[in-house]
Amino acid sequence: MKTILLNLLLASFIGFTSCKESEVMEGPAAEQTQKDHLVSAEKLTTIQAAGLKQLAISSGQAELATMVKYDVDIYKMVYLTQYKGQEVRASGLMVVPLNVTTPAPLLSAQHGTIFAHKDAPSNFQLNSLTGFESFGSAGYLTLVPDYLGFGEAKQMLHPYYDQKHSAMAVVDMIKAGKSFFKKNNISVSEQLFLAGYSEGGYVTLAAQKEIEENPAHGLTVTATGAGAGGYDLEGMLRQVVSGQNYNYPGYLAYILSAYNNTNSWNRPLTDFFQEPYASRVSTMFNGTQTGSAINNALSNDPSKLFNPTFLANLRGDGEKVLKAALKQNSLKNWVPKSPTRLYHGTSDTTVPFVNSQETHAAMMANGASFNVTLTPIKDGTHSSSLEPMIKDLIPWMESLKNATAK
Repeated sequence: MKTILLNLLLASFIGFTSCKESEVMEGPAAEQTQKDHLVSAEKLTTIQAAGLKQLAISSGQAELATMVKYDVDIYKMVYLTQYKGQEVRASGLMVVPLNVTTPAPLLSAQHGTIFAHKDAPSNFQLNSLTGFESFGSAGYLTLVPDYLGFGEAKQMLHPYYDQKHSAMAVVDMIKAGKSFFKKNNISVSEQLFLAGYSEGGYVTLAAQKEIEENPAHGLTVTATGAGAGGYDLEGMLRQVVSGQNYNYPGYLAYILSAYNNTNSWNRPLTDFFQEPYASRVSTMFNGTQTGSAINNALSNDPSKLFNPTFLANLRGDGEKVLKAALKQNSLKNWVPKSPTRLYHGTSDTTVPFVNSQETHAAMMANGASFNVTLTPIKDGTHSSSLEPMIKDLIPWMESLKNATAK
């Protein structure tokens, strides 16, 4: 899902400051009444605004050029979070705009589904960025969590579409970021923006829900933009068992493997999949394979991919534990309190548009205000709808940022 913003950021590395500068902040450094989630922050590189601006103009994106204001420092952050009730180290990318004269808002940007460890944002490989990092050059202190299962936590299987682990990977990185900014005398405003696409859209809403329902975190969401997430997991299940082919079977294998592990069901994979797919799935999520390789090794036909008994139980009254987990991790019946924009391409076949439609309708029926909106991206696919989302999201967030600053 490459966008103009992403391409600008990727190209900006040519000829700029070299990577891996030896600047490391260690923490927690001292006793604090509130837990310090920060472990370390290693500076990786600096990107200059002049290069970003020039590339925006040469690409015919004058409106983006006006957004580029600041050079940015890029860091790999390591922080503490929880996995199955145990404290673990997680990581992510941090983008710090330089020479900002007023307190900067904070943005947590959540990436879409990845499979290979090399694609974790903190690895800082060019093909692993999400595009949201460009907000840093517009003056946002930007955090991009790797998620559990990647970066510092690559030894575990990613808890894919698990609401609590998804949310806390974001919330705890925000707390660690605030610790870093305080220790380094970086002025932060009270504004907190959340944004994400695909799995990142789901993680974004999960984090918003966690923050809004738990005041003890000490965080307040200013606004949220979420695109094309599978918020209604029960609805996704209905699509899968409908009898139609599904062109991204890797996602199905991912979520079943993750739920089996995260919930400690420890069921044999042959409970879920037919051979030869059960054996293949057992080695697919070790961080060495890409999404395309995984999809190509699986069948698009659910009747061939899944164990027949398992599929029959999904279509009937069986698999109650799995169905209950999908319901528990869905975000359809939760009502956001802060301004929230949902985005979705109307021609998306990976996560169908109806998923966001029904999620938005349920939110409104449950009492959401006009602050929760759904923006259809006409004829947009899963891969083509990120850029239109960002183009709409930037001026909206800027208007909220500037309104509060006055």
